[in-house]
Amino acid sequence: MTRRKLLLIGLSAALIALVAGVYLGAALTPAVTPVEASLSDSATARLFATRLDDSNGKPQAIAQWQGKTLVVNFWATWCPPCREEMPSFSRLHNKYTGNGVQFVGIALDTADNVSKFSQQLTVSYPLLIADSQGSELTRQLGNTSLALPYTVVLGATGDVKLARLGRVGEGELDALLAQMNPRQ
Repeated sequence: MTRRKLLLIGLSAALIALVAGVYLGAALTPAVTPVEASLSDSATARLFATRLDDSNGKPQAIAQWQGKTLVVNFWATWCPPCREEMPSFSRLHNKYTGNGVQFVGIALDTADNVSKFSQQLTVSYPLLIADSQGSELTRQLGNTSLALPYTVVLGATGDVKLARLGRVGEGELDALLAQMNPRQ
């Protein structure tokens, strides 16, 4: 084998190892963001002042869900852990929607990518497109590393109950929502 082929094989293996390491690191070791240190009332006020287009191009005001328990998930179509947690979010949204809970997915992605993704996987909650605006919004909400997925759970009064970088387990989120919304 020539040196050039060996170099290409070595570089390919290194790239695959790097991608696998980043994926596994995000998937296996989600970090809890200290809520008190990272989120302020002004950050949640900016969230509720935000308007983003949905996957059909229609502007949606986040304020329409103010007064509900709000689960905001920042995600992207190219993010495997993001896509993996969406079915459980859909199940929980269906379970709690009649109990004052609203899930919203904010894509740090293009409208075209989200539209194609929506045709492949049915999601029971609104998917909004933030493009580059989403990076600043997620940073203001405590995601200083700007990694994905990032989930924030707000109580009906806007108080932060959870801020999580990495996947949120269905059981953990179900228990939190049941505690916050005891009528279920």
